[in-house]
Amino acid sequence: MKKIVLTLFMALLFINCSGKNIDDKSVDAKLVVEKSLQNLKLNDQNEKPQTLQKDTKIIFFSFSKKVGHKCNEFLEKQDADFLSKHKAVYVADVSPAPSLIKSMFILPDLKELKFPILLINDDMLSAEYSKGINKEKIIVVHLENLKITKIDTLESADELAKALAN
Repeated sequence: MKKIVLTLFMALLFINCSGKNIDDKSVDAKLVVEKSLQNLKLNDQNEKPQTLQKDTKIIFFSFSKKVGHKCNEFLEKQDADFLSKHKAVYVADVSPAPSLIKSMFILPDLKELKFPILLINDDMLSAEYSKGINKEKIIVVHLENLKITKIDTLESADELAKALAN
């Protein structure tokens, strides 16, 4: 039994160790003022493909576990239709997590949440959306007709609440 547990532990350590380090120079940044996000297509936590609605005003992104927890804790305190009422979309980058961890722990936990989350689950897509972005902050993208008009970098859930209230 000890050998099995040790083998499993070692396998988990090396899963995703060969993860692709995508050269920042080889990707075009997607989060740039004046760029359109009309082609944004991501699966939600229930693996259903989603696109942005024309009236979407705000997309906020979490690119790290710590930021994701802040956003999730904030949204758990809101009504189930909070995001739709505010014409907002939440996008979380889960691509850095090892596949086994995602499938066994992260995705099942996300499926239990009452609010929708669009997921970035691809290294290249992650690199495109996070290029030039501080991954340890909440990134709030303001839209007009699906075109980026402004990008804010926030520290806290309180700041996120204020951004969504405007």
